[in-house]
Amino acid sequence: MQSKAQPLRTCIGCRQSAPRSVLLRLVRDPEDPQRVVADPRRRMPGRGAWLHPDRACLTQAVKRRAFSRAFRGAVEHAAVDDFFGTAVLAPAGTVTVQAESGSEI
Repeated sequence: MQSKAQPLRTCIGCRQSAPRSVLLRLVRDPEDPQRVVADPRRRMPGRGAWLHPDRACLTQAVKRRAFSRAFRGAVEHAAVDDFFGTAVLAPAGTVTVQAESGSEI
């Protein structure tokens, strides 16, 4: 039985193609079109850009000014930087849920 092929997207940071399940989707904020936000569920409307969930790719995208090119205008990417600072980004296949206190019986 063949597995279904996933669509490929290009990371705006490193310019590598990867399946979209591996990349983080970024979109303009519906309330503030000058701001870019992360769309981890890939459900928000509008033009999207794709980025590896890796701080190195984010740094490279900022350095290359890829956000303004991807969104066809000047945008603020501070919310994406905040997302990388607060999100727990783990490699695929690792467990990120920790046992609650008192449940080690």
